[in-house]
Amino acid sequence: MLQRTHGEGTAPGRRTVTGLAVLGSLALTAAMTGAADAAPARHEARPLSNYVALGDSYTSGPLIPRQVDANCARSDHNYPSITASARHVDSFTDVSCGGATTAQMWQAQGTNGPQLDAVRRDTDLVTLQIGGNDIGFGSIISTCAALGSTAPAGNPCEQHYRTAGYDELSLKILQTAPEVARVLRAVHTRAPHARVVVVGYPDLLPDDGTGCYPSVPFAAKDFPYLRDTGKRLNLMLRAVALVNRAEYVDTYKPTVGHDMCKAPTDRWIEPLNPTSPAAPAHPNAKGMQAMAQALLDTLERGAGHR
Repeated sequence: MLQRTHGEGTAPGRRTVTGLAVLGSLALTAAMTGAADAAPARHEARPLSNYVALGDSYTSGPLIPRQVDANCARSDHNYPSITASARHVDSFTDVSCGGATTAQMWQAQGTNGPQLDAVRRDTDLVTLQIGGNDIGFGSIISTCAALGSTAPAGNPCEQHYRTAGYDELSLKILQTAPEVARVLRAVHTRAPHARVVVVGYPDLLPDDGTGCYPSVPFAAKDFPYLRDTGKRLNLMLRAVALVNRAEYVDTYKPTVGHDMCKAPTDRWIEPLNPTSPAAPAHPNAKGMQAMAQALLDTLERGAGHR
C-alpha cells in the first residue's frame, strides 16, 4: 500500500506520488495513441452463438424488473439480456453481480461462482464492465454525499481525496488498470476466438459540471470533480482494452443529458433517492436500453471501437 507523506514543500514521498500519477496518465495516453495507430483486428458482423456477460452492478441491473438472481441483484432486462435477445444468440450466460470487483473474476461471490468460470473455449462473445467497485464507487458516493452539507458551495469531497497532496481516486484508477488487463488476458486464454468487449460506465452527473444540490447532495464544486473522476475511469478502461486486444463501448456519450440530476421523465440514471425501480446512482430500465444500444451498434459495425 502506498503510504501518505506529510509535511510541506516538495517532500520526496510527495514528489514520488505525484510523479507516479503523471507517469501513469502519460502511459495511458501513449497506450491509446499507439493502439489507435495500429491496424485493429477486424470482426465480421457474424451471428454470435455463445455470449458470456461479466461485470458488476452496472451490468447486473439491481432492482430493475424482473430480478432473476437475488444474490447478485441481476435483472433479465439489463443490457446483456437485451443484447442477447436482439442478436438471437444460441447460448447466453450472465454472471454479472452487484458489488463485484476484478477479484470476483476468480473468486466466488455468495452463490455466484468465479465469473471467469463461465468463459469457455467455444465462447464467441464476452462483455466486461468492471473497475467501479475497485476504485470504491459506493464509498465515494456516500462520502461525498455526507460532506456535501458541510460546504454546499465548495468542494469538500475533492479536498477529502486530496489531503495527502495527490488525488487518491486518480491513483486508484491507475492501480486498477493492471487488474482489468489481467482479466482480459484470462478471457483471451479461456476463449481464444472470442470477440471481447469492454463496456464503459454511463454519465452519472451533468456533463457541463453543474450541480443539483440538494436533490443530489454533493457540493457544487464537487460535481465537476466527480464527473472528471468518472471520465478518468472510462479513459483507463478504453486504454486497457486497446492494448489487450479488446474493443471498447462508450456508454458515456449516449447517456449525456440523462444523468441523475434530470427530471424523472428524462433521466436514465437514478439519483440517491430513486423514483424508478433501480439502485441509487445506477441505470434504470431506460439507461439499460441505452447501454444495450451502444453495445449493439458496436457489434453491428463489425470493426471494434478503436
